[in-house]
Amino acid sequence: MASFQRKGLQARVLSSEETEKLQRDQALVPDFKQQKLEKEAQKNWDLFYKRNSTNFFKDRHWTTREFEELRSCREYEGQKLTLLEAGCGVGNCLFPLLEEDLNIFAYACDFSPRAVDYVKQNPLYNTERCKVFQCDLTKDDLLDHIPPESVDAVTLIFVLSAVHPEKMHLVLLNVYKVLKPGRSVLFRDYGLHDHAMLRFKAGSKLGENFYVRQDGTRSYFFTDGAGD
Repeated sequence: MASFQRKGLQARVLSSEETEKLQRDQALVPDFKQQKLEKEAQKNWDLFYKRNSTNFFKDRHWTTREFEELRSCREYEGQKLTLLEAGCGVGNCLFPLLEEDLNIFAYACDFSPRAVDYVKQNPLYNTERCKVFQCDLTKDDLLDHIPPESVDAVTLIFVLSAVHPEKMHLVLLNVYKVLKPGRSVLFRDYGLHDHAMLRFKAGSKLGENFYVRQDGTRSYFFTDGAGD
């Protein structure tokens, strides 16, 4: 049985002003607009990377420190590991991880074709250590790119929050097909009442804990029980 290790899910305690704001902003985006956002989800993320190139997110050097499972995957020192970074963006987690650990081969995929192109253009991209491909994790079969039960760990870092809540289970079913039995999915994402959630203006709410940004990209905010 694979495990699901979660980071960053503790709900922040709200001030009275913040509580009042959330209670006030209950109006939902109309259904027709929500359907349009779902249909154009890939386009909106591609435009995000067109605007921001590789400059929006900082490189994430905390991955091995935060996730003990990455270290405990090894049965002996120097053992080669195979990882999948699902939702790799432009490689802000991927490349620091490959630099830090020379005994890792990584598969990496993203919803946005433009993000995948940026990964391939990175000087650190080496096909002997990494394979990147475009993939909609809610419907494209990972087995088209990765052998079944061949991956030691899957990372989902600020990825599931961008997926419609009704489709999140499809992502998990997909990644579990390539994960070795007994291995882990490493999950870090937005928690309920994060400051990012409080910044949304009225008229941005899509559903419970689910919001849309001005650029059309969406974000869900998890509670600790959401990954069960």
